[in-house]
Amino acid sequence: MTERQIELGRAFTLDDLNALGRRQVGLLFPPEARAKVIRASDFVQRLSQAGDEAPNVYGVNTGFGALAETRVEAQQMRALQRNLVLSHSCGVGEPLPQEAVRAMIALRAQTLALGHSGVRPAVIDALVALYEADVIPRIPCQGSVGASGDLAPLAHLASVLIGEGEAFVDGELMAGAQALDKRGLEPLVLGAKEGLALINGTQMMLAIGALATVEAESLAKLADVIGAMSLEALEGSSRPFDPRIQEVRPHPGQAESATNLRAILAESEIAESHRDCHKVQDPYSLRCMPQVHGATRDTLRFVRMTLEREILAVTDNPIIFVDDDGDADVISGGNFHGQPVAIALDAATIAVAELANVSERRVEQLVNPAMSSGLPPFLAPRTGLDSGYMMAQVTAAALVSENKVLAHPSSVDSIPSSAGKEDHVSMGSISSRKLAQVVIHVRRGLAIEALVAAQGIDLRGPLRPSKGVAAAHALIRAAVPTLTEDRALYRDMEKVEALLEDGSLLAAVDEAVGPLA
Repeated sequence: MTERQIELGRAFTLDDLNALGRRQVGLLFPPEARAKVIRASDFVQRLSQAGDEAPNVYGVNTGFGALAETRVEAQQMRALQRNLVLSHSCGVGEPLPQEAVRAMIALRAQTLALGHSGVRPAVIDALVALYEADVIPRIPCQGSVGASGDLAPLAHLASVLIGEGEAFVDGELMAGAQALDKRGLEPLVLGAKEGLALINGTQMMLAIGALATVEAESLAKLADVIGAMSLEALEGSSRPFDPRIQEVRPHPGQAESATNLRAILAESEIAESHRDCHKVQDPYSLRCMPQVHGATRDTLRFVRMTLEREILAVTDNPIIFVDDDGDADVISGGNFHGQPVAIALDAATIAVAELANVSERRVEQLVNPAMSSGLPPFLAPRTGLDSGYMMAQVTAAALVSENKVLAHPSSVDSIPSSAGKEDHVSMGSISSRKLAQVVIHVRRGLAIEALVAAQGIDLRGPLRPSKGVAAAHALIRAAVPTLTEDRALYRDMEKVEALLEDGSLLAAVDEAVGPLA
């Protein structure tokens, strides 16, 4: 971990959250945020000690959900909060990835540090300590409908804080109490409202969605790089990327993609060799790359803006407002509802899926002899004896088809819960998980295109491709040799995917042509 720390209670970016998920930065609970937390906490402590004289305040001296009108006695308040965490720990399915759990811990600490939840500073200190010790609560991936936020997943997180549940330490799964003890941490004893404050909010959908969005943004750049590789292999034209075309349809994503393509495709012997050919127009999957890739970029820009707002949001309920004189107002509202995040993540899923849709069409162009400008059928070394990349296109098509199912918006669904009290829900956690899966599929689809395009470029030799495409091609060839006879392609696809995932392919092109937009 580096010395850089993200300060709680202040705005930070998706890139900061991504770094937190990868444990590349630390967490800091600064004095000014601590002071705000204490002001709201002092009010809750006074309220909890007022006994029968105190008004009903949801989650402090009442039950939860449909039991919001049921009064709880002062001596039962601690048990109430503990019971809430335990009873809501009812998720199912595979555990969330550790990067997502770290991001959830950081986001939960962040929303509490904004000072409107009424928890003691000790609660935030415990979350920071959990993050810094790299104790990873085992959080099942299913069980949230995104109503009062991600109740079940956050309860699994909170259960480890109180010495219950399960957690991973150094990759080993153990009881929550054992995990805390192994790292020298003490279980947290919850005070009034603190169990509720730990589980009310959108931190699961936000964590998973944010990490997936950061990768989706990278895939949008990679689509430009790999699309340029296909265009060179297919002897396509770069004329559609002329800046004048982009200026008369002023979408910023389109302009960015076209700028990238012009940079990547500069100085190409292949392009010079067919400058005066008979072709008038390329297929849409080549000619319309700025329009298609750019629409994805613009949507992801909106998604980033929405998620970064949510990072700075108080998503607890009720929310406590303390004025300069120490007077407080407690308001039950709906900031925990996941709809803003859910709709944004559904949009992101649709947008990033399109990168694979158009990529698969370029793969078809490369392997179909009726479309591939003189390349051999399926780019096979020995037509008839070898199948070449025939099945690579089939795999790309399978990924695209699955994406079409996953791209159906979760946020259009709602199933009432809690005896009808929670009568409209967002299903945002499902939106986030679908986005994460589609991002994986798109990365694999682009890897297939890169692999096939590299073979097409080989077949255009001895003519050299553009400087940017040559850089990408050289990196791929360092990992995967030219196909000279049929072999199992899955290993080749995995090696190319690794170049996309670790950022090395983008880095190679950036070094050759300058940083891409």
